[in-house]
Amino acid sequence: MPGERVQVVSQRNLTIGMVAGEASGDILGAGLIRALRARYPRARFVGIGGDEMIAEGFHSLVPMERLSVMGLVEVLGRLRELFRVRDRLLDYFLATPPDVVIGIDSPDFTLGVERRCREAGIPTVHYVSPSVWAWRQKRIFKIAKSVDLMLTLLPFEAQFYEAHQVPVAFVGHPLADRIPMETDTAHARHALGLKQNAPVLAILPGSRAGEVERLGGLFLAAAKWLQERRSDLQLVIPCINREREEQVQALVQQVGVELPLTVIRGRSRDVMAASDVVLLASGTATLEAMLLKKPMVVGYRLSGLSFAVLSRLIKVPYVALPNLLARQPLVPELLQDAASPESLGRAVLERLQNEQEIARLKTAFSDLHQQLRQGADERAASAVSSLLEGRAS
Repeated sequence: MPGERVQVVSQRNLTIGMVAGEASGDILGAGLIRALRARYPRARFVGIGGDEMIAEGFHSLVPMERLSVMGLVEVLGRLRELFRVRDRLLDYFLATPPDVVIGIDSPDFTLGVERRCREAGIPTVHYVSPSVWAWRQKRIFKIAKSVDLMLTLLPFEAQFYEAHQVPVAFVGHPLADRIPMETDTAHARHALGLKQNAPVLAILPGSRAGEVERLGGLFLAAAKWLQERRSDLQLVIPCINREREEQVQALVQQVGVELPLTVIRGRSRDVMAASDVVLLASGTATLEAMLLKKPMVVGYRLSGLSFAVLSRLIKVPYVALPNLLARQPLVPELLQDAASPESLGRAVLERLQNEQEIARLKTAFSDLHQQLRQGADERAASAVSSLLEGRAS
């Protein structure tokens, strides 16, 4: 696997502050903690993180889910709480300054924290670039004032920062390192207790309560539309925790889906690996489905006001990561009013039946996988280490 080997182990008693605001950031943070601990065995990691980071010995000051908010309008109802969490975190960092603060994604929250810390003399790193190349490009000036180093997952992002004289390192994507180039669909079906000779549709409406409320019923209605045309179809829905599982089960009862349906806690990657097609929300899961070489249909809805605001701001033609990486529409995107049960169902049905399209996608997805397979955890840790050792010297 690409990536640098660890050359030096330091016995410095470092404190490394980290802030992650959602599940994808939690995964990135956990990998970075492992790679940094290999270099700094005595390091302490503290801030805000989720279960993956906590399992690596991270101390989270507040539950990470308190930062997970969907949509522009929805944030307004949580502003006071978000400000309280930010102030508590800053009070902690400024009273006992860590050796570096690393914000992971969630830029509306983490960049403000990074800026205050940098103004106080604490080195700062931001891991996962905001989409400044796609919309609100003037944010680059705020970023330049907030971070000492930007770590990007995508190659074209690094070029944007270089052009604006912001220190940057392209590290690749950790998921591209962890997911094999070939997916064993039969093994995944056996592990989940699914039939080998019947098609499987994986349904991923998102990890947040708001996403599941907004998209879960819609996706299940699409599944009900499909059951009238493909009675052999197996449905599998992974849920990130018990709360989301109970929420999905309630939606299943409301919609009245009669197809063989399995609701699984966790194991979203296994579910996608077992599938023939994935019906999912826009987000990191689209990248994971791409790395698993799975045909997919992307659907998404926001509140009307949130969508109206965002549609005016976004300057790129796509929202799904495979399309953004390829700069062409590899996968269908059905957004807002275009995302109806029938339109989603028809798009899924087409991808269940078109073998030529499946072969074309597998080739395109494999090429993109190779581009992102860079040994990201180690490259990110190496970049952070270079910043720390440069400051120390």
